[in-house]
Amino acid sequence: MMESLMHSIYGVMDAMFPFAWASHTFMKHAFLAVLLVTPLFGLLSTMVVSNRMAFFSDSLGHGAFTGIAVGVLLGAVSPIASLVVFSILFSFLITYIKNKSNASTDTVIGVFSSTAIALGLMMMSHGGGFNKFSSYLIGDLLSIVPQDLAALALVFLFVVAAWACIFNQLLVMSINASFARSRGISSFRVESLFAAMLAVVVSISIQWVGILIINSMLVLPAAAARNVTNDVKGYHLVSVAVAMVSGVSGLILAYYFNMAAGATIVVISAGIFFLTLLLKPYLVR
Repeated sequence: MMESLMHSIYGVMDAMFPFAWASHTFMKHAFLAVLLVTPLFGLLSTMVVSNRMAFFSDSLGHGAFTGIAVGVLLGAVSPIASLVVFSILFSFLITYIKNKSNASTDTVIGVFSSTAIALGLMMMSHGGGFNKFSSYLIGDLLSIVPQDLAALALVFLFVVAAWACIFNQLLVMSINASFARSRGISSFRVESLFAAMLAVVVSISIQWVGILIINSMLVLPAAAARNVTNDVKGYHLVSVAVAMVSGVSGLILAYYFNMAAGATIVVISAGIFFLTLLLKPYLVR
């Protein structure tokens, strides 16, 4: 069934995109992955920026080292399953300590982030095994296979459903945390669910985007959107649009110029950010 579905999708893509890049199966897979994952980055980016969680999302990328290492030590065929589980637990733990501790948020996140990356590097470098997993640093978007697309589709559905459930609460919390608590909104519950969403998207995408630049995908789309919008609906729509345009154009440019796709996508996102920064005085009143 999966094979039949993919052949149907290939046929549609061949008809829609009569270009050299679309003649390759690996590019078709990468293109579909971009269409699935970049809207999620665009959506999550809005709350990452609004709630000043850039450091938190960065720590999830750093903690990925430990998740991968744990998967290797447990003898997993693929470290991705352990990476997803570890990232969710890691995000829950940071959220719990942040809510229970008197220490500042950046201090708590900094402690967990530095500890996780150091522990992961220590475990992965034991016996000279680090080089085998160095590809996770820069990612390889062109290595996606149909099974990965199926996993991405499930993640897409999960994140969209969870987003619909907590969006209003997240929005109120991003505007005024005290008012949110007065309305009976549990900040720990909402933050934990949002952190889990971030953890799943980061961990499932990190093998293709790369640990070094994953956080940029969660910051730049919303940062660019904030420069040129002044309402909630426009903010989210522009953020998703920036993420998708950057993803598609970055993938195609990377193919023609033989460059790393993840890095190219981030550079285009950064270019859009600086462009919107220049346009801000003329578009936002």
